[in-house]
Amino acid sequence: MQKKPFFKMIALYLVVATTVLTLPIEGWAMFIPAGETASSRQADIDAIQKTLESTVVKQRLTELGLSSGEALARVNMLSDEQIHQVASNLDSLQAGADGAGVLIFLLLVAIIVVVILQVTGHRVIVK
Repeated sequence: MQKKPFFKMIALYLVVATTVLTLPIEGWAMFIPAGETASSRQADIDAIQKTLESTVVKQRLTELGLSSGEALARVNMLSDEQIHQVASNLDSLQAGADGAGVLIFLLLVAIIVVVILQVTGHRVIVK
């Protein structure tokens, strides 16, 4: 069986892609200044309040029997760590927060599967 240059190219690409995708993301460890605790708490509460005032969240809170004011009062009773955790998770609560990334990933997987099937001699028929 002859080795084809295309297989070498695909193998090289897969080695490079696997190596690049498994590299660790650069992280920075820093001290948090002690003076910014109150301002960061207020910024987190403001972000939570902004989310509580959105139409969809207000409607859901009304269905559960709460107003946005009552929910904000309950948020104010949380500790600093809990408020920061809620505020940092707000982006994932937004509708369609990361749907595009998942769609692109699925399309890439489908394209790779089709290319591999074509290269190995299988026929791909799309009706």
